[in-house]
Amino acid sequence: MVKKMYVLNKTVAMVGMMGAGKTAVGTALARLLKVPFLDSDEEIVKAAHRPIAEIFERDGEAFFRDREYEVIGRLLRGAPCVLSTGGGAFLSERNREQIGRAGISVWLRAAPDLLWQRVRHKTTRPLLRTANPRQTLMDLCRTREPFYAMADLVVDSAAEYSVEDMAVRVVSALKTRPDVLQEG
Repeated sequence: MVKKMYVLNKTVAMVGMMGAGKTAVGTALARLLKVPFLDSDEEIVKAAHRPIAEIFERDGEAFFRDREYEVIGRLLRGAPCVLSTGGGAFLSERNREQIGRAGISVWLRAAPDLLWQRVRHKTTRPLLRTANPRQTLMDLCRTREPFYAMADLVVDSAAEYSVEDMAVRVVSALKTRPDVLQEG
């Protein structure tokens, strides 16, 4: 079987809730498209030389969000890539605007119960360190989904889809936009 070659003209910004697969699917997508995979949170950590939790604690959320905006802007100005954004990044109008100008946003939409199945045993989710983490996740979904719905493309997730299946589904969605992805 011959693998198709693609030309990516704009950065693909993966948006969505924690557990939606932005990193896993984004990495697989980057491999399929033969472009770099970048994570805005990792890039912030590299630039600041300290973990995000420490940035929040020491400098506050507003400082973090300013750094996030700057890093996303810098990454969008680089060569087209697949970019995983933090779960809160797309809530910011200025982030949505810069992604819309220079890239394309893809919401990996997953049902709250599926997200819970994926994140409930993880200790790396500071927002879920609450008395009722499941309810916190449900509340976050309800609050954030109207923002994610502003994404350029939506790709639905399901428990039966593998990471690779999801990456192929994203490619199919991207192919509907010839300004973004072309078969090469």
